[in-house]
Amino acid sequence: MSYFHHFNAREIEREYPLGQAFLDKFSRISRDALWHEQNDRFKRLLARAWRMAFYRRLWGGAGIEPGDIRSLEDIVKLPSFGKHELMASIALHPPFGDFHGRDSYSADPPPMVMHTTSGTTGTPQPLFFGPRGRETQNLLLARAYLLQGLRAEDVVHSVYGHGLINGGHFVRESVLHWTPALFMSAGTGVETRSARQVELMRDFGATVIVGFADYIKKLAEVARDAGIEPGRDIRIRMISGHLGRESREQMSQLWGGAQLYDWYGVGDTGTIAAEGPDQNGLYLMEDAQFVEVLDIDTGTPAADGQSGDLVVTTLYKDDIYPLIRFNTHDVTVIETTPSDLGLNLKRMRGFLGRSDNMVKLRGINVFPQAVGPILDALPGFTGEFLCVVERSGTREEMTVLIETREASDAGAKEAAALLRARLGVDVEVAFRVPGELAPQTGIETRQKPIRLLDRR
Repeated sequence: MSYFHHFNAREIEREYPLGQAFLDKFSRISRDALWHEQNDRFKRLLARAWRMAFYRRLWGGAGIEPGDIRSLEDIVKLPSFGKHELMASIALHPPFGDFHGRDSYSADPPPMVMHTTSGTTGTPQPLFFGPRGRETQNLLLARAYLLQGLRAEDVVHSVYGHGLINGGHFVRESVLHWTPALFMSAGTGVETRSARQVELMRDFGATVIVGFADYIKKLAEVARDAGIEPGRDIRIRMISGHLGRESREQMSQLWGGAQLYDWYGVGDTGTIAAEGPDQNGLYLMEDAQFVEVLDIDTGTPAADGQSGDLVVTTLYKDDIYPLIRFNTHDVTVIETTPSDLGLNLKRMRGFLGRSDNMVKLRGINVFPQAVGPILDALPGFTGEFLCVVERSGTREEMTVLIETREASDAGAKEAAALLRARLGVDVEVAFRVPGELAPQTGIETRQKPIRLLDRR
């Protein structure tokens, strides 16, 4: 059977409602009822996983046998896993590994969609999706966009990358399959030159931009350099992307006062959480994702309000590539205050950095992603930077390379003092001219620019 014969779109939308139906459901549902819904989906997921060699090997190595895990209450008994285990699976069973689970079907296995990760933290990892899981993932991102205010009359300009990378394809499918908006699939600066992108946004009347904050900021600068004024010539009213700790006020001003919304997910899981119109934390899609936050050092559950690694069980992926306790190694915090929208869903603070990309300098944990927002206060800062870490004897040192239009010795001292005050540790600073770091960060070619160069 073909891709479209393996799912029923109306059935998916009944299980995972969109728009007003989403708001209605989660303003009424009790936490107890939500847990039972999660538990039913978890048990289906668990049954699929036990049929896969990958999970039998992972869980058997931890002494877990079928029957030991009866419900979500037992999930903490299972080991978490991440990219290391997935790449080991590929090494054992090249070229695709045994974590996709397609060979666990005795007859009529579903077709697989294959993409890869961006490879920001190493070798790109293959990603696999079954038809029903893929369309549910697409719906969840559409749910996020609609929650944030996407309208039928919007023209959505996407700067997510394509090729083998999942991002651009997944976002395109989400908007086209599950919303009424018009979609423009521009991609990265290599796929469509930045100067051409801003012309197309002007000519086709783009009203929404979706993508990563770094490149969206760059496009505003490109537009102004070309004499195209955001807010006048390009009337962007909404930006939905991966904002991290970026200055919202600055990006909003760059785009003529656009409203900014954050959402979070990774290639393996799809959308995990999204900001709503209250802009007070990211609502976890708890009907689709069971989320834990674990202490970075011990792997034990962190208390709400404490930061740690985000570990995700994707409850709807019970066809291809089931995910049970996948450690994203992205650091976040679960919010504890009530929802301003009256939704009975937990919220997370958003992406705070990667624990596997964290640098420890003289006992201080430094996340490279935190550096950019600090530098926003510097006059002349273009938004481009790169952290270079090297070992000097027994001591590790970090130099922050900063693109600026106003280089001076006094400016370098100001930048170093600012970083020392905010990071809590001394780092070196070196200025670069605008555009000089692009070959190293990949700002024009990569979906997610490189911000750490580790030379240790």
